[in-house]
Amino acid sequence: MEMTSWGRFPRIDAVGHTPRNEAALRACVLAGGEKIAHGMGRSYGDSALNREVILTGGFRYFLDFDSKTGIITCEAGVSLSDIIDVILPRGWFLPVTPGTRFVSLGGAIASDVHGKNHHLSGSFCDHVLGFDLMIADGATVRCSRSENEDLFHATCGGMGLTGVILRGSFRLQKVKSCLIRQEIFKAANLSEVIALFEEKSAWSYSVAWIDCLATGTKLGRSLLMVGEHADKGTLFRSPAKTLSVPFDFPRFCLNRYSVSAFNHLYHRRKGASTGEQTVSLDHFFFPLDSILHWNRIYGAGGFTQYQFVLPKAAGVEGLRAILARIARSGRGSFLAVLKLFGKGNDNLLSFPMEGFSLALDFKIERGLFPLLDELDHIVTDHGGRLYLAKDTRMRAGVFRRGYPKWEVFRGIRETHGLVDRFNSLQARRLEI
Repeated sequence: MEMTSWGRFPRIDAVGHTPRNEAALRACVLAGGEKIAHGMGRSYGDSALNREVILTGGFRYFLDFDSKTGIITCEAGVSLSDIIDVILPRGWFLPVTPGTRFVSLGGAIASDVHGKNHHLSGSFCDHVLGFDLMIADGATVRCSRSENEDLFHATCGGMGLTGVILRGSFRLQKVKSCLIRQEIFKAANLSEVIALFEEKSAWSYSVAWIDCLATGTKLGRSLLMVGEHADKGTLFRSPAKTLSVPFDFPRFCLNRYSVSAFNHLYHRRKGASTGEQTVSLDHFFFPLDSILHWNRIYGAGGFTQYQFVLPKAAGVEGLRAILARIARSGRGSFLAVLKLFGKGNDNLLSFPMEGFSLALDFKIERGLFPLLDELDHIVTDHGGRLYLAKDTRMRAGVFRRGYPKWEVFRGIRETHGLVDRFNSLQARRLEI
C-alpha cells in the first residue's frame, strides 16, 4: 500500500502490519526485517516511514487513571484527543500538548513533543513516569528514570528507533475550566517580539505568529499570543466545529503574492484584538485541527515544515539572518510560528534547548531544498538544530552537528541489537 506522513512527501510503497495484542506484535518483531512503528501519521516527513511499518492503532485501551494524583496509563495507540475527552470533564488536562491533538501517546513519547508552555513546563517526556518497550528479541522491558535508564533516555525523542512502545504512564495537570484566558500583543519587528516573550514569560503559554515576508524595519513583525487556563467556566466543552479541504489546491494558489496578502490581513485583523479574551481550549491549542485535511492546501506534491531551535544567546542574530534569507527568496509561509523554549532535558535526541524555535511550512517545489540547505548552515553555525519529527531532507552532517549525543544513541542501538530491527527512511538518511 502507498504510505506517506502529514507532509505527503515522500510517498512510498510499504507493507503495514496490524498486530492487535502483545503476542502478535512479538511475532511481527521476531519475523525479521527492519520495521518502524507508525501511529497516526502526524509526523511531517519520513521518520515513521519504512518498507515495513507496524501500525499501532490496535493498541487503544485506557489502562488506569488515579483521580487523586492525576497519573494516567494508556496503550501507545491512544490519541491525545481521546485522552482529553476522558480527562477534561474530570478536571485534568495534558501537561504538554503539541499543535494537534491527533497524535498517539507512543508518537508523543517517540518525538518528545513540546508545546506553548515549554519555557515553564518542559517537553512531554518530562512528565512521563515510565513505559513498556518491546525490543529486538521480543522481550518487553520497563523503562523509566530508574529502570533501563539508557533505553528510557534513548526512546524519549528517539523517533521509534529503540523498539515499539506498548503503553506508558504520565502525570496530568489539574484545571478548573475548559476555557483559556488569552491576550494578544502586536510587535513591530523581531526585536520587539523577543522582548515581549521575555516580558510575558510568567504566562503559562506563549506563541507568536510571524510575517515571514516582512523586510527592513518590519522584519519579524509579529503577533504574540499568551494564555492561561481560566479559573471559571464549565469543564464540558462543545464539540469543535470542523471544515474540510475537499481536494488538493492547484499549486499556483500558493505563491509570494497570496502569502503576502494573507500575512498583511492576518496581522491587521488579529492585531486589532486587544485586551483579555476568553477562548475555547480547542481554539487556543488546536486551531488547525478544525480544518480537516488542511495539508491539501499545499497541493498534491506535498510540503515540509522546517522547524529549528537556536540557543538564546545567538537567537536574535540567527533568526534575523534566516528571516531575511526567506524574505529574499520569496518563498513565504502561511504558518510561521515562534516559541520560547526553556532548558532541554537529558534525552539523547530530544529537540528543545533553551532558546527560540521557529517553524515554517513550505510547499515542495524545485529550488526549495537548496534554500533549506542554506538555512541549515545558518542554524548549525549558530549552535542550533532541526526537529526530527518535522524533517524530511536534512543531511547526516547537519544532524550530527545539531545532536552531539548521536554517538551515545547509536551505541545504545548497537548494544541492544536494534540497528537491524528498527529502522526508518530518516534513520538511514541520517545514518543513525
